[in-house]
Amino acid sequence: MPQDATQSRFSRGVALLPMTAPATSALAHQLAADGHATLPTLYTTAEVAALLACLEAAPAAGPNFRRSQDVFAIRNLLGEVPALWPLLDTPALRSLLGTLFPAGCHLTKAIYFDKPAGSNWLVAWHQDLMVNVDRRADDLPGFGPWTAKAGWVAVQPPVEVLENTVTIRLHLDDCDATNGALKVVPGSHLGGVVPAETIAAHTATATVCAVPAGGAMLMKPLVLHASNRSTSDRPRRVVHLEFSAAELPAGLAWRERRDI
Repeated sequence: MPQDATQSRFSRGVALLPMTAPATSALAHQLAADGHATLPTLYTTAEVAALLACLEAAPAAGPNFRRSQDVFAIRNLLGEVPALWPLLDTPALRSLLGTLFPAGCHLTKAIYFDKPAGSNWLVAWHQDLMVNVDRRADDLPGFGPWTAKAGWVAVQPPVEVLENTVTIRLHLDDCDATNGALKVVPGSHLGGVVPAETIAAHTATATVCAVPAGGAMLMKPLVLHASNRSTSDRPRRVVHLEFSAAELPAGLAWRERRDI
């Protein structure tokens, strides 16, 4: 999408809904239909500043930290930076989660992504198919393939688990096509797992999800998404939170589970 078209999404308010009960309900319907939606204000300017200060004060070394000239990332974010959760756990977030998950939910994953200015890091088209769990259990029907890396176990669960999961990407900077805003294919989550060799055939209807600082992009894990290299002098810092209403089979647990 051209830059002027991306900016016009802000000015026209397309898919950018205020934080009111009717709007969050409409947002939930859009999320179900399109697989993504954008909320322009979830955290105040002061709350964003506090989150950034907390992240900047965190140590930057260890197996869950990845740093290069193109990306800085922290996985198991709340385990590595526990002081962050009280800042994230606002009434606005609770209200949003109450709309998305009326029967309750739990947090299953938290990651921090910092895409520096001019980063050459891009993300190819994909779906988020893997979840982090506490152990490997090859005998569970519907679970697999399994992977293990740096002491972490991940698995592709049955599609029903992914369908009951929502990602909330909190943007700490204004984000558009020039500094790595996600591109998504609306409605692509409705077809289940898309074979890798057919993904390219689905991307003609992709749209760029521009998000202002303090806003959030909501996304279903099965929606096809990607991001381009940054061509801007602005960073793109994002707190990626995954929430689910699904329960795993007895004997298997989410690695980062936090009850809400």
